[in-house]
Amino acid sequence: MGINFSTNANNGSNYMTLRNKKILLGITGGIAAYKCPEIVRRLKDQGCEVRVVMTTGAKEFITSLTLQAVSGNPVSDSLLDPAAEASMGHIKLAKWADLVVIAPATANSIAAINAGLANDLLTTICLATAAPIAIAPAMNQQMYKAAATQHNLASLAQRGVHIWGPGSGEQACGDVGQGRLLEPAQIVELIKTHFSPLISEELLNLNILITAGPTREAIDPVRYISNHSSGKMGFSIAHAAQQLGAKVTLISGPVSLTTPDNVTRVDVISAGEMHQQALKEAPSHDIFIACAAVADYRPSNVSDQKIKKNDDDMTVIMTKNPDILADVSALTSQRPFCVGFAAETQDVETYARGKLVRKKLDLIAANNVSVAGQGFNSDDNALTLYWSNGQLDLPLANKQELAKQLVVEIIKHYNQPQ
Repeated sequence: MGINFSTNANNGSNYMTLRNKKILLGITGGIAAYKCPEIVRRLKDQGCEVRVVMTTGAKEFITSLTLQAVSGNPVSDSLLDPAAEASMGHIKLAKWADLVVIAPATANSIAAINAGLANDLLTTICLATAAPIAIAPAMNQQMYKAAATQHNLASLAQRGVHIWGPGSGEQACGDVGQGRLLEPAQIVELIKTHFSPLISEELLNLNILITAGPTREAIDPVRYISNHSSGKMGFSIAHAAQQLGAKVTLISGPVSLTTPDNVTRVDVISAGEMHQQALKEAPSHDIFIACAAVADYRPSNVSDQKIKKNDDDMTVIMTKNPDILADVSALTSQRPFCVGFAAETQDVETYARGKLVRKKLDLIAANNVSVAGQGFNSDDNALTLYWSNGQLDLPLANKQELAKQLVVEIIKHYNQPQ
């Protein structure tokens, strides 16, 4: 049975229309403010109502007149504006918004919001609003990496604030690294995903099977071979799928993560155990998402006793583990829609598309784990989705945000296989 999506008339995307959604765009004092008129224009094209709030610093980079022209509304920039505050303007704006998006969000504004300050109009609105808040960081790469900034972002994310980006690349100061504001089109896509109404009676009957985390291959009773996977991406996908209405089973390797609410969890240790459980569960599920970082090889012989350190060298003979994803994809009866992951360090598209064809997958999500700040043991990630005749970039975001985007795309492809 197919799943129905409402379609955006402007671009044919299988997202709900943003028509009449009220977006409050907060602009702080960074050079990336020059991208904001384009963000406003694109949101207006989607049918949004947009109000702009600027900090004092933002007005040094872009004028209120420009943003008033593209938004069609007066720009607010002062907490102490007598005319606006005669009717408690900051409270009206806080109640008006369906979503508050702060882009660019400087290190200073992020610190102020995290501290709960209310020393200007924008920070006051952030305290006064019941609407969700999304922050799109933009700053020098070293400022972004600073422990204080990372602490502030982590604290905000823990409190439910959405963290979108930043992107990576060359910066205005000449440095290269993370800290670039996401492009306007990427921010608008994230806003679409935020409002995506996927929960339906049909989705509530959809069964999704997910593998997550690493596997451990024993050498002896105290030693094993494993990898750096934290399981965060797989657990985030499980949480997102459940929140969107699906029935989720999560097969997890050894991780220190809490099981998402209303998700059925099956714990395993080795690749062999995960293979056995995946083949057992797959026929009763509609979609299989193989997110686990499964060990490709295991020791041929496992010692019953701890191996003593006697020689300078030790040789461990390895045997290839079964390929979980390929075996599920090869099922001839009750085969689920199969989604793979490719964690690569080079030639990402080549290896991902090779895996897509070789394992006869429906969709594959690839990421470059050599990029600092994304992938293994990180709270952020970026993915590129590949299918037989197309691809789609999902920009760097908190793994919870990225997981929701990914589930949205998987459901779209499940509903309309390429």
